Amino acid sequence: MVLEEGKSVAEVARDLDLTETAFRRWVEQARTDRGQGKQGALTSEERAELSQLRKRVRQLEMEKELLKNAAAFFAKEMK
Repeated sequence: MVLEEGKSVAEVARDLDLTETAFRRWVEQARTDRGQGKQGALTSEERAELSQLRKRVRQLEMEKELLKNAAAFFAKEMK
């Protein structure tokens, strides 16, 4: 309604019984997803990918630490 009909964020938020702040964030994200947002803002797709990549990095760091500890353990056992 805001993007297509030109209604104000406050008006639509009030009509939908939402807080204006939360609704304004949704509208800004919708603009970004349409390529009309602020420069450098991440689209919803990019946010999801970033979240997945951060999760993968945490997993790989844990695996690396586990392998490091295993190598140290076996190095002690070989002595």
